[in-house]
Amino acid sequence: MAADTGKLTALAIKSAKPGKHFDGGGLYLDVRANGSRYWRMKYRHGGKERVLAFGVYPEVSLSEARQRRDAARRERRDGLDPANVKRARKVAARMAAVNSFEAISREWMATQKRKLAPATFAKSQWLLDQVLPWLGSRPIAEIDPPELLGALKRIEARGAHETAHRTKEKCGQVFRYAIAHGTATRDPSADLRGALAPIVRTSRAAITDPAKMGMLLRAIDGYGGRHVTRCALRLAPLLFVRPGELRAMEWAELDLGAAEWRIPAQRMKMREAHVVPLSLQAVAILRELEPLTGRGRYCFPSLRTANAPMSENTVNAALRSLGYDKDTMTGHGFRAMASTRLNELGWQPDVIERQLAHAERNKVRAAYNRAQYMADRLKMMQAWADYLDGLRMGAEIIPIKRKAK
Repeated sequence: MAADTGKLTALAIKSAKPGKHFDGGGLYLDVRANGSRYWRMKYRHGGKERVLAFGVYPEVSLSEARQRRDAARRERRDGLDPANVKRARKVAARMAAVNSFEAISREWMATQKRKLAPATFAKSQWLLDQVLPWLGSRPIAEIDPPELLGALKRIEARGAHETAHRTKEKCGQVFRYAIAHGTATRDPSADLRGALAPIVRTSRAAITDPAKMGMLLRAIDGYGGRHVTRCALRLAPLLFVRPGELRAMEWAELDLGAAEWRIPAQRMKMREAHVVPLSLQAVAILRELEPLTGRGRYCFPSLRTANAPMSENTVNAALRSLGYDKDTMTGHGFRAMASTRLNELGWQPDVIERQLAHAERNKVRAAYNRAQYMADRLKMMQAWADYLDGLRMGAEIIPIKRKAK
């Protein structure tokens, strides 16, 4: 057994018998009868003898145990109790885990669940997931601008410039939430203006030339795939809602007698209920579809199960099969098609914007617009359907120009 005043060695530790084997400066190895070996340090503070645990040998080596002893002696020299310092560090570590970037981001996301449409919520979570491998375990209060930028640059390095910018914005929302709740004092994303490469924005692919619109409509009429998909394709230009809203259309949301589709707030991007007036042509398509899917929940159910709507790629895939690539026309492009042509044909921009369900920032004006524009929207949607019929038949000019009063 090594002497109490001597220095331990690897050989002495290996052959040590049960008991306390001292290394100097209060450090000793406590060997138990079952062979377990524990590092301990004996010291005095405030006139009382205390013992500090440093871990288990060989997980904590002799060299590391000595380093921990020396650090504890420095704390004693500075008038601190090493045991209190160790407890404070454990509390700080627990608090850091509770207040990590990942924990705070999950907490913030929980507050957003009722405000966001499911697809928007999932997209927000996906954006935050882009930085979690590097920032997730970090205490949110300790993340500085260079560290945040480093994580964002990893996204940018993949060529995903827009994703990097949107992730920065989402991180900023998390930091501001943390500031409001006292777990952070500043938003490092605010210091990163101009630090990321600019986004080169491109417009969504859409056909807006009347002659080409007519060709597209005739191609849709000739679509030879699944009839349910053909109905969705035919409704897309008539209704020009967002693709996610169309594919998840439910029979319970429709009143074909009143020629209305009422989309509940939870399914809308802006979390605001939306009414889509149905033209005679749209009602006819839905009545044609009703015998096929009307007994289920969804107008356009998935091929795999009636309990889910069709895939988000179905309409785009159908367009590809008709010869329209992603740079020519997309499901979302029907919105741009309608917006462009209706504006060019003289319809009032506010009426068009309201039908597109674009958010009005002024809440009072938004409520006023909803009431004021419904009659004009009814007329516009029927006129638009008639206009498309004319293009489908090859008419060059269909006079639907009318400015709503």
